[in-house]
Amino acid sequence: MSTDPSKYKFNHTMLRVKDPKASVKYYEFLGLKQVNKLSFPDNKFDLYFLAYDSPQAVSADHHWTDREGVLELTHNYGSENDDNFKIANGNSEPGKGFGHVCVSVDNIQAACQRLEDAGYKFQKKLTDGRMRSIAFALDPDGYWVEIIGQNPVDKTEGVKETQLEKYRFNHTMLRVKSADASIKFYQQTMGMTLMRTMENKDNGFNLYFLGYPGSKGVPTESANGVNPVTDREGLLELTWNYGTEKDESFKYHDGNSEPQGFGHICVSVDDLDAACKRFDDERVNWKKRLTDGRMKNVAFILDPDGYWIEVIQNEKMKRSSDW
Repeated sequence: MSTDPSKYKFNHTMLRVKDPKASVKYYEFLGLKQVNKLSFPDNKFDLYFLAYDSPQAVSADHHWTDREGVLELTHNYGSENDDNFKIANGNSEPGKGFGHVCVSVDNIQAACQRLEDAGYKFQKKLTDGRMRSIAFALDPDGYWVEIIGQNPVDKTEGVKETQLEKYRFNHTMLRVKSADASIKFYQQTMGMTLMRTMENKDNGFNLYFLGYPGSKGVPTESANGVNPVTDREGLLELTWNYGTEKDESFKYHDGNSEPQGFGHICVSVDDLDAACKRFDDERVNWKKRLTDGRMKNVAFILDPDGYWIEVIQNEKMKRSSDW
C-alpha cells in the first residue's frame, strides 16, 4: 500500500446554494456541464457536480473523481422556498474567508458582455477601478466569480465572439492568516507545488497559486505574455494580507459554521487508505477520519486556517465506490 502525491488532483470546490435550478443554469451559461449528481433524500440534500466537458476541455469524458476544476453545489431541501435563507459569500463580515472561484476565458471583453447581456450582475466590471484585466461576476447566491483572460486584454479588445469550449475553471481563492504556515502545509502535507506568486507590497497583500503540475509541469513563462497558468484548472489561490499572522486573535471563517456558504475543497488521491495513512504520518488535524461515521469513502482534513479539505479516491486509479 503506497501513495504518490504527484498523482493527486485538486478535484473540486463545494459551495452551498439556495436554489439549485438557478445556480445550475448560471454555471451552465458559463459553459460548465453537470457531470454527476448525488441525492441523499433521507438526509434531505443533493449534490450537483459541474465541470467543463467539451472535447476541448482539460478533462473531457473523465470520471468526475479523475478531474480538476469541478464545482460541487450543495442544496439542502427547502432552502429555495425560504425567504430568510441567505448564503454568506465569504467576502464580508461575519463570515470572511473564502473569496471566489475563477473562470479563465478566451476573449474577456466578449465573455463579460455576454454575461451582462444575459442580465447577470457584476461585483466589478472590466472598466471599474484600476485593474482593467479582471472582472468579478456574481452568481445567483452572490458568490464572486472572477473572470480572467487567456489572451492579452489589448489583443481581445473589439472581439465580439467567445467560445465556451475554451473556458477553464481556473482556481479557488482562500484567505489565509499565515502565508508561511499555509504554503508549507499545502506543499509538504498536501503535495502541491507553488506555481506562481504575485506580490502587492503597495497594497499590503500577496497571492500564491498552488496546484498539482501533472504532465504539464510547472510553468516558467507564458507564450503570450499573460498569466502563465490561465490555461490550467485546479489551482488554489491563497491570499495573505500582511500582518494577520502577528495577530493572535485573528481568524478567518471556514464557511461551515454560521453564516454558511463555502464548504470545502477536495483532493482526489491514487490510494485513499494509503493517502490517509500518509496524512496521519504528517500529523494532520482531522475533521473526519475514514473510519468515522457512516461514510467510509471520504475523509476531511483541516488546514492551518480550519478550512475543510475533503479527501476521496480517484476512481480511475483504484475502484472503491459506486459514485
